[in-house]
Amino acid sequence: MSLNETAALHAIADQYRAAYVAHDPTLAPIGAEIRFSENNVALPFPDGTWDTVAEEVGPPLTFVDTTAGTIGIFTAIRTLDVPGFLAIRLRVENGQITEAEHILSTKRNLSGPPTPIGPIEQFRHEPDLLEPVADDERMTRDALISVANGYWSTLENNDGEIRDTAFSADCTRFENGMAFPDVEKLFLLGRYRFNERVRDRDFMVIDESRGLVMSRAFIDHKGALDEYALTDGTVIPSIFREPHSWCVLELFKIKAHRITAIEATFIAVPYYMPTPWAPAARWAR
Repeated sequence: MSLNETAALHAIADQYRAAYVAHDPTLAPIGAEIRFSENNVALPFPDGTWDTVAEEVGPPLTFVDTTAGTIGIFTAIRTLDVPGFLAIRLRVENGQITEAEHILSTKRNLSGPPTPIGPIEQFRHEPDLLEPVADDERMTRDALISVANGYWSTLENNDGEIRDTAFSADCTRFENGMAFPDVEKLFLLGRYRFNERVRDRDFMVIDESRGLVMSRAFIDHKGALDEYALTDGTVIPSIFREPHSWCVLELFKIKAHRITAIEATFIAVPYYMPTPWAPAARWAR
């Protein structure tokens, strides 16, 4: 990854954040034909929270992919007085932003069960997310995507089998600012059996030097599962009682073929809602 290319993409990310908070697209290199979506709906640009954002609370976590010309940002904002966690994906072509995708998670946007969301003022990103990966733990682009896709395969119809992925013992998943430790233990228990599908998977920002993969996916719950048994024999009720889907932008830190940290921003969407960014990658289900 060229230092000049990396610095250029980071500069564009900073310009986009500044333009967004100022409600002024002229402060960033916005392409004339930019495609824009917010919370999985294609919108004219600028619209949505470009008109309502009051401040960025942050701190922002920014990473870039010079191969694909893409940028990922995880941050926190307020729209008027409403706090929320914001994930952004940008595509840059010839120095211009040609795609911008937002997922903004607020309590209202998480109306489906459960409603994991933490206070934006107290949240801090896992420090290791932006640390370089040691040479003996670094992986190729394709290998990083494969491990991240294995996470989605393990989450889908979770029955206790770890499928084509692995986790460090201390791996914690942050969902909309809330920490969920024991990632591997909960997968081995089959805790997420209610996930019928993880579809339209895509892997849009790959930072090989830091072992980072930003992915988009949709998690569908049919709502037909009443109760189910964990692998230890415990029988529990499903929390999803009707058809329901999550739309998620999720960041994975991967070292030596193990996921060591996860950060996700997601919202409830209508059941089986498609992505405006189709066609998705070859990993789509």
